[in-house]
Amino acid sequence: MSPEVSAETLNKVLWKIPNVLCLVGSRSGDEWNGMTQSWVTQVAMEPVLVAAAIDVKAVTNRLIRESGAFTINLWDREDTRPFVKFSKPAVKDGMSLNGRPIREGRTGAPIFTEAVAYLECTVWQRVECGTHDLFIGEVVDAGFTGDDDPIVARMEDTRMKYGGVKRGGH
Repeated sequence: MSPEVSAETLNKVLWKIPNVLCLVGSRSGDEWNGMTQSWVTQVAMEPVLVAAAIDVKAVTNRLIRESGAFTINLWDREDTRPFVKFSKPAVKDGMSLNGRPIREGRTGAPIFTEAVAYLECTVWQRVECGTHDLFIGEVVDAGFTGDDDPIVARMEDTRMKYGGVKRGGH
């Protein structure tokens, strides 16, 4: 970071970048997890690739590395409550994570059945990016759970802030 740019200014600018808010599902063997995520984007059309940047210390990072798969679960913009519960490792009970119903996707990774849409991916490449790994995934399945034109949750729909410069627990 340039010494001329304050951390406060950098945070304010970076927090203005529009980000989807979703749950990333991961699984390795009998260990399942769901994690609130905002750094997700499409990066190619052929093959269809999406990327998610996951903190290297996160359980989800380890599970994706071990399994080679993950899901991106988009949520309705009017229901952002689930995201708070998934800021720490999830608790699996039957076919639910933190009380939210899931099903097993083609890769074995969890898909949240309450999500308005989902993408299921196999890891195409992992790029080390300092505090985070960028998992580039090839989409192997996708779908909607109802309306095929939902308005999905974004970071700006909550009071949550993620990104900017390293601070506190990040």
